Amino acid sequence: MSRKTPEVRVPRLVGLMAVDAREAARTRGLSLSAPDRPDFHHAVVDYVVRQYPQPGAEVPRDSMVYVWFDFGEGEGGGGVREPRMPRPPGGGLQRELDQPGDPYVLSSP
Repeated sequence: MSRKTPEVRVPRLVGLMAVDAREAARTRGLSLSAPDRPDFHHAVVDYVVRQYPQPGAEVPRDSMVYVWFDFGEGEGGGGVREPRMPRPPGGGLQRELDQPGDPYVLSSP
């Protein structure tokens, strides 16, 4: 016979779909709440982008874990922001002009 411990570790929910996050929390004896989604219990394929408490934290059984499906203001989510090297050369169209002046005017002989 296994004894239920009063403390459980919070699972990693970030990256899981809503339905999987609910199941992962339920199997640990935790409840989920989504402040940005009032219809959270009907959500299925939305992905968790943030959670509190963090994964691995020890909390009392039956505790509430908060999950978010949208990035907060200023948190982005607009894609990869790593530097790309080498950078393209500067100058754009101006770099293509060899001589100043209107490129469509023919010079006289």
